[in-house]
Amino acid sequence: MARSSLVPALLLTVLLGGASAGYPASGAKPRTQRAMPGSPTFVISGRGWGHGVGMAQWGAFGFAQHGASYDEILAHYYRGTTLGPAPVSKVRVFLAQGQSQLILGSQAPYTVRDGIGQTWHLAAGTLTFGPGLKIKTTDVPQPQRLPAPLSFIPGASPLRFGSRPYRGQLQVSVANGALRAVNLVGLEAYLYGVVPSEMPKDWLPEALKAQAVAARSYAMAVRKTGSWFDLYPDTRSQVYLGIAHEAPSTTAAVQETAGQVVLYGGHVATTYFFSSSGGRTAAAPEVFPSSPAIPYLVSVNDPYDTISPHHRWGPFVVSAARLRRVLHAHGGLTDVTLQTGPSGRVQTLTAVGTEGASSTTGWDFRRALSLDSTWFRIGVLSLANPQAPVTYGARISLDGVARSLPSVRLDRRQSGSGWQTVRQVSPGPGGSVVVSAKPRVPTDFRLVSGSVRSRTAHVSVAPLLRFHGMPNASTLRGYARPLFPGASVALQRSTGGGWNTVARATIDANGDFEAHVSLTPGDYRWRLAPGRGFVPGMSPTLKVGPA
Repeated sequence: MARSSLVPALLLTVLLGGASAGYPASGAKPRTQRAMPGSPTFVISGRGWGHGVGMAQWGAFGFAQHGASYDEILAHYYRGTTLGPAPVSKVRVFLAQGQSQLILGSQAPYTVRDGIGQTWHLAAGTLTFGPGLKIKTTDVPQPQRLPAPLSFIPGASPLRFGSRPYRGQLQVSVANGALRAVNLVGLEAYLYGVVPSEMPKDWLPEALKAQAVAARSYAMAVRKTGSWFDLYPDTRSQVYLGIAHEAPSTTAAVQETAGQVVLYGGHVATTYFFSSSGGRTAAAPEVFPSSPAIPYLVSVNDPYDTISPHHRWGPFVVSAARLRRVLHAHGGLTDVTLQTGPSGRVQTLTAVGTEGASSTTGWDFRRALSLDSTWFRIGVLSLANPQAPVTYGARISLDGVARSLPSVRLDRRQSGSGWQTVRQVSPGPGGSVVVSAKPRVPTDFRLVSGSVRSRTAHVSVAPLLRFHGMPNASTLRGYARPLFPGASVALQRSTGGGWNTVARATIDANGDFEAHVSLTPGDYRWRLAPGRGFVPGMSPTLKVGPA
């Protein structure tokens, strides 16, 4: 076919093909691209310290600061209760079990009464013995094997168990070939070592008195009647550190409330207490699922807990990988939802994974991450990376999440500059965020709340390329935006399996360019890789059909 007859045929069959690589067709309005939420940043913040049931110690201190008496403090936290006398005067506190050797003693002479009631005298100093109970006494020259159990009775100085001095007696017995020991001590003397271990000794007297009555009541309510001991010396019952930890202020609080316990319906109340409520205590069944409803352990407002350093805590970032392990998430972790109780404490967490959901309790989650309480929230900051570059002049919509966090803003950063605030963001239902932007250069975006930042979402920008003007058999024209004067544009023709460059053109100061080529039927496009942070851009396809 002669060249003169080819030109009209080509011009009549020039068609605009579909958009290439996600770019809009020539002449069409650039469309808005959407990107789905990306890898989330998880942020934990919370309130209070402790299980949340019963008397909040910081709140009690606040009540005392506002003039409340100890009985008023107790009545606030243990609803419908009264004060009455303790049912026992002595307790046995666990000290050791399963030991092959015990070390005890005193700075003054003391005695030991054996299992058949005989009393032996012991010299001041340290005594070491094993399960055979061979004891060196001052009554006979040789050590004697004494029948169990043994009761060591102090003289002019307290007895010591290991390095710690205790009031009262030390009782030693043998079980399964090993030694075990308890401290038999008066209830009030026991509290001398408990109250300063559970509440700061320099707090106001009415708060210390409330603690003394709560500790006395709790000891009576949880003691192990029928066992070889009544109470543990740690948080399994309450912390008891003996004489070395006593203080005049707390001893006075015990003495001024001597024998008083909290009663409900004539029975000693289980007076749970803890450090800080965060503003509201919890009802027993909310924290202890196996517990029935207890009328005096209900959720109450705690207005003075605001003085507590634990009233609010966090936020701090927890990696998605760590949360995924703790929550046993299926696949990648994309979100965490919470089910809370009436007081706001978390009862159940559900991990939303890419391969399904899994759940755990708030209590187990608190323990796994060593959180102060189960009154926490898991904030989420997430902003998507777009699935494809955006063409210059087009608008992009980034989807994100900003949930359970204070004020959130959008920042951006462009090449050669630092982060700049764009605007405040108002999350929608469920914390959904939609960021609409029209970046003209490659741009980073992030969501920020306080010191917490989402992962950066990078928006790549491709130059806008278009065919324009009337093509002919030897010349194709186009334009590019933004302006890249002097840049080289490739005219490419599809080979069916790829694209071959058949000509090149140089962009002028107005963004225009033209290439001279002998056209044959096929698909053509412009391609520009300008650098400067831009990704390569392609024009829509130009179809040239046969005559």
